[in-house]
Amino acid sequence: MIKSFSKTNIGRKRKINQDYVYTSLNKVGLLDNLFIVCDGMGGHKAGEFASQYVAKNLAELIKNYTANTDPKTILSDNIKTVNKMLFEKARSNSDLRGMGTTVVAATIKGKNLFYANVGDSRLYVASSELKQITVDHSLVEEMIRIGEIRPEEARTHPDRNIITRAIGIEPNVEPDIFDRRIRKNDKYLMCTDGLTSMVDNDTIFKIILCARDTVEATQDLINEANRNGGKDNIGVIIIDPKNRRD
Repeated sequence: MIKSFSKTNIGRKRKINQDYVYTSLNKVGLLDNLFIVCDGMGGHKAGEFASQYVAKNLAELIKNYTANTDPKTILSDNIKTVNKMLFEKARSNSDLRGMGTTVVAATIKGKNLFYANVGDSRLYVASSELKQITVDHSLVEEMIRIGEIRPEEARTHPDRNIITRAIGIEPNVEPDIFDRRIRKNDKYLMCTDGLTSMVDNDTIFKIILCARDTVEATQDLINEANRNGGKDNIGVIIIDPKNRRD
């Protein structure tokens, strides 16, 4: 049986929580389960609206989707659709102009994990180490790719919050889509940058490894981010696919 827990926290500096998480261990349309993390952006309450709107509507779109049974196609098609929906919503309401959100979505089918992302919210696998398995759509990621900065500099770089792709900013978006085989003892972390900018990878891994369950791991990660300053909202999902091991 898959174990999972999710939670958001406003952090210690922000007045509005623009992070939103969605989890379902039951079927959502043709998917056996569904996990979504969004980190909104925009003035006033536009970012808060964007993250909730995308997570809830993405789940609803997937629930009613019947065009294809391939999990990667299901995630990709519906992320593209919800992007158009948010873009049009922003165009029709001046209070929401310029809003957008990141998204990382995942589902487990059999012994495989299928996942997609737009923006810099991340999915990690924790096994023998903590490894990021999504690729950020961000300025610092591009700088790493061309050799301008080292990976270890990215977490504290002054431009670390500049993303190069997001939901709702343009009428069309192309999500990155991945799949991987679930290995023995794998656990998965989905999170916003409010966690990863405050807690280094080694500490995140130790917390996940030492926690008694997904509930404790999630809460301990949030506590650590706040202990280190809590400069942003924090969104976390921990997934332990217990019965999906080799």
